[in-house]
Amino acid sequence: MSDMMKAAVFVKPGEMAVKEMPKARLEADGDIVIRVVRTCVCGSDLWFFRGLSSQEPGGQTGHESIGVVEEAGPEVTSVKPGDFVVVPFPYSCGRCPVCKAGFESVCPHGGYFSACQAEYLRVPEADGTVVKVPGSPEDYDDATLASLLTISDVMSTGYHAAVSAEVKPGDTAVVMGDGAVGLCGVIAAKMRGATRIIAMSRHEDRAALAREFGATDIVPERGQAAIDKVLEMTGGYGADAVLECVGSKQSFDTAIGLIRRGGVIGRVGLPHDVEVSAEGTFYANVGIKGGPAPVRHYGLDDGLLDAVLKGEINPGRVFTGEYDLDHIQDAYEAMDRRKVIKALIRF
Repeated sequence: MSDMMKAAVFVKPGEMAVKEMPKARLEADGDIVIRVVRTCVCGSDLWFFRGLSSQEPGGQTGHESIGVVEEAGPEVTSVKPGDFVVVPFPYSCGRCPVCKAGFESVCPHGGYFSACQAEYLRVPEADGTVVKVPGSPEDYDDATLASLLTISDVMSTGYHAAVSAEVKPGDTAVVMGDGAVGLCGVIAAKMRGATRIIAMSRHEDRAALAREFGATDIVPERGQAAIDKVLEMTGGYGADAVLECVGSKQSFDTAIGLIRRGGVIGRVGLPHDVEVSAEGTFYANVGIKGGPAPVRHYGLDDGLLDAVLKGEINPGRVFTGEYDLDHIQDAYEAMDRRKVIKALIRF
């Protein structure tokens, strides 16, 4: 068996490459190594691809994957070689008070993956990290595998937005962002009982998918025009819950403008140049919650894995382009140019 593997690496803004790298290996007794079956490109990857955030040249990339356990360290008890797993984008110990409270994504002993776009991946703290899937990848069709892959990040992140926004039955929820996370946020808002779901989208292909996922209204306006539109639609009061799935200043300022007094904004978009007015939110009794999604908690305890396996949700439809690893540059470019919503990489 070769001790090398193919992996995607960042070259410079606008340029990715595939290189032969030393194969991922066990480094600690709690590690596993998986053979990656599916990975993908995330909207957050575009920040370094566009030169808007730092990334080490020559470094591996990617934080979403599903795969089969190849090796397991002697302390690993939850999975064994041959098991099929979802790998959440954060890794976590699973033992500390933070993890036990359901916030594995901010485990003080954990971290975040950055090497999933490769043939093999080392997973530290495996017992506190992975979500075991029944059977093997061969037991599932491509659509189900795609949906399982979304649990590693975008479906869980969209769900975290809805949970953080405290969406409840009967609510009017606004979803900021029509990328994969926002579209999964529409699914999540519906799962949690929102009866009116307003998707902010000006791209017809994404708006159409949002409608299929449960959006009742589409608002293409931006900025103050978007605020005015939603206020008009809600009798001047604003939305009960806002799922902020972008992270830009404009998106967050819009969310603040259209949330009703006493409402909650669930933010999961990685913040860029966002400032929150303590006084403004104080006098409106507006809540702001959210951050990185605790994937393992939602996959197992909140039932996202079961919902996918039962066919109750089909978030894998956000993948509208498919590539192999050798065409990783094409996958990044397609997302950068909005030719696809999300690019899937299959092996």
